Parts: sequence; structure tokens; C-alpha cells
Amino acid sequence: MSTTFSPIINIEELLKIQDSIILIDARPGANTFENYQKEHLKGARFVDLNRDLAAIPENPANGGRHPLPSPEQFAKTLSALGISPSDHVVVYDDKNGSNFAARFWWMMCAIGHEKIQALNGGYQAAIQADFPTNSGNETFEKIAYPSQEWKLLLADIDEVEKARKNDQNIVIDVRDKNRYDGLIEPLDLIAGHIPGAINVPLTGNLDENGLFKSAEELAEKYKAVLKDIKPENTIVHCGSGVTACHTLLAMDYAGLPIPKLYAGSWSEWSRNDREMALKENK
Repeated sequence: MSTTFSPIINIEELLKIQDSIILIDARPGANTFENYQKEHLKGARFVDLNRDLAAIPENPANGGRHPLPSPEQFAKTLSALGISPSDHVVVYDDKNGSNFAARFWWMMCAIGHEKIQALNGGYQAAIQADFPTNSGNETFEKIAYPSQEWKLLLADIDEVEKARKNDQNIVIDVRDKNRYDGLIEPLDLIAGHIPGAINVPLTGNLDENGLFKSAEELAEKYKAVLKDIKPENTIVHCGSGVTACHTLLAMDYAGLPIPKLYAGSWSEWSRNDREMALKENK
């Protein structure tokens, strides 16, 4: 985390700078655009997970349910959103303090955008603080965003295969414990987890009010989890590489290096001929 620019912004801070930033609405759901048009934070521009933050394959075995788009395609999305590299951008959603917003945050960081923050508490926190809202579409000018390469670390399925068997590496699964244990699986075809991966649910990043715990608390937590494992030997995943970014955001907020993201996650792993830890094997 930068000593001058936190990856997380509280609503009190946002209210003071609302006229000098670009807001991004990344709320998920079945009718995301309709919900956005009905009501959103004033000035917010809309992004859709499936359309803008992923390149959905015909077969999820090839990259999982939400593979990353190319950096070039993401740059086109930012251009369409009217974002320039120098803009201060704040993204919000309404899921557990920035689940989907964290994906946008990670992608912005990964192309080297410096002024990007996720709103702590998301949409609910803003509404409770009487942040102004709007309906319909916002008007803004499109601008060319230069294409970049991903600058943050990524891991593919073969690297995860090697890492899970190496005690100098750590693979972290951030899904709920019931999904990790193979008791339930609401989204993918098989319930279970990658053998060797440890379970550190992302919900532990938040306090009882749905806000991120303090940077100090998160630092203590993840230092205990990682021990002496190097960031480049740490891989974080979830179901499809979206909510894993919540933990990457929390670790950055804690002042720790951002580890590798396995974007394919369980949705890719479980659809390939790989060893799986299933309920009946536990």
C-alpha cells in the first residue's frame, strides 16, 4: 500500500472529494444495468462484470467462468468509460465491502493505474451517508486510454499444480468454508477444493459492520498465514477469480505485497483432469 494513497477509501473521505473523482458502479446481479439506471451514486459510470471485466469463454474449462480480458481490451473499456491514466477513480459495489469492485480495482492496479480506490462499505455506506444519487445514464466524454500489459502477478493452472506440492509456496482459497470443504457448490459442477490449498475465507477481511478491518489487523492476520512465504510464491484464488481480488485488496490495504492471482480458480481447476479434494475423500 502506498503511504500516501490507500487502496480503500471511507465514505467520509469520498464526500469531501466527490467532485474531483470518477465514480464506477460495479454492482453485480441479474439486472445490473437496469438497477444502475433506476438509481446509482451521482456521477457514477457503469461497468458489467461479464461484459467489461471478463472474457467469458464457451467452455469454462479454458480459463474458468470469468477469465481476464486482454489488457488491450480492458484499455478499450476504460476509454469508453472516459478514464485517463491520471484520473482519480473510486469503484463501489454492494457485496460485502467490494467483492466485485475489488476485481475492477485489481485490474486497474494491474495496468499501472495509480489513483484507484474501492469504497469501504460500498453502496450501502454511501446511501447511509446521504451521498447524492441519480437515475438514467451519466454523460461524459470518451478518452483514449493507452494499452498496457498486466503488471501484477498472475498464475495459470500449471503453476498452481506445481505450487500446491511445494512447501516454499502457498495456495490460498478465499471461498466460504462449506464450499472449500465440498459440502455445497452453488456455481460450479463439482464441490471441493484444490488439494494443498488452505482456506482463508474473504469474509474474515471484514468486521461485524461489513467494513474492512483495520490495516493493522489485516497485516497481523496475513503475516501469520503467509509466515515466510514470498509474495511471488503466494497464489490466491476463489471460484472464478473475482472475489479472490477482495483478499488481494485487503492484503494491499494491510501494506503487504500483492501476491499472484489464479484467475481460472476452482471453476477452471474442477473442469480439468486435475486432482481434487472432495467431500468423500476427506
